[in-house]
Amino acid sequence: MDGDRKYRQQGYMDRGETRDREERPRQQGPRPPIDVTGPRLPRLVQPVTATRCYNCATTLPADSDFSGKCPKCNAELHCCKQCAHFESSTRFQCLKPIPERIAVKDKANECALFSPRVTVMREGTNAGAPPPRAAPTASTQPPRNANDARAAFESLFKK
Repeated sequence: MDGDRKYRQQGYMDRGETRDREERPRQQGPRPPIDVTGPRLPRLVQPVTATRCYNCATTLPADSDFSGKCPKCNAELHCCKQCAHFESSTRFQCLKPIPERIAVKDKANECALFSPRVTVMREGTNAGAPPPRAAPTASTQPPRNANDARAAFESLFKK
């Protein structure tokens, strides 16, 4: 009857039989050294706080006047969409208790609760920049026509 069991996992329809499990011996001694030729770890990045325009996402200077306009797209900066308390899913679309709704959210207003929205972005020092390329030599120049490309390909597999 044991030979015609569909599943041979331990515990499935067992009748008290036990199987001896072979345990693998654990490796004793020191671990091998870390492979330094493997992939490199990413460089650590520094958080940078900045205020950006709600319309064009241009980074605004730290001393910018929010009663004016964006230097790039001329969008008004003292408006609900630029405010840190703006939330489209709340009452009057503001996290603060305001007495009445401001209808146009992207036009300048005189809200006393306005505070500019500050974003935190990660920026590394040359972490994302590709390494500088060397000047092309005669062997590394791109082919000019199809015959040059074919000759370069065939020279790879010559013996």
